[in-house]
Amino acid sequence: MRVVLHNIAEKYLIRLNAADRNRMIAAIDGLEKEPLEGNIRPYEGSKGLLRLKVGGYRVLFKIENNEILVTHIEPRGQAYTKKTRKKRG
Repeated sequence: MRVVLHNIAEKYLIRLNAADRNRMIAAIDGLEKEPLEGNIRPYEGSKGLLRLKVGGYRVLFKIENNEILVTHIEPRGQAYTKKTRKKRG
């Protein structure tokens, strides 16, 4: 499957320090493999959204039309707040 980064996720990825960015890129590249690689679970409170745990960060994504769309990359604490859940609907 092909991985596509949403603008929000791409901007956050660019702002990460080099070590975290490289680890995040490696984890996102692992999503292209069949079966999906990594600590992946359904994201609570949202239909069809999955989360990938990468250290202290969470990569939120969904699978659509044989593509993996990465919608958000967030620190763990922000990824599970009610405010964030409403934003993603």
